[in-house]
Amino acid sequence: MKNFTVNQRITAGFYILDLKGELDAHTASQLEDALKNLINKNQNNIIVNCENLEYIASAGLGVFMAYIEDVRSMGGDIKLTNMNDKVYNVFDLLGFPALYDILEDEKDAVSKFSENNG
Repeated sequence: MKNFTVNQRITAGFYILDLKGELDAHTASQLEDALKNLINKNQNNIIVNCENLEYIASAGLGVFMAYIEDVRSMGGDIKLTNMNDKVYNVFDLLGFPALYDILEDEKDAVSKFSENNG
């Protein structure tokens, strides 16, 4: 099993979670903790950078589904960026592009948030 990490940073006033490695049943709790932490701080405009995410299993997708309603009920959203084709295909297969903004990069996500708030 490969390692998985979630690093948090702030860019242009937005909280960004950088995912690295394999997100599966063994590692999903790390993403869950990171999202809970942001929600508890009333941070509801979240960008998830998937550039270094090598693999996602259904447990990882379940974390996104579990928290999107909480974030949206607070007036925010979760935007996903920088996905490789393999990871995108998993999201696409399960219909996530209809539920989430999946964008090319962080700059696009920041722009999308600005459009929605402006």
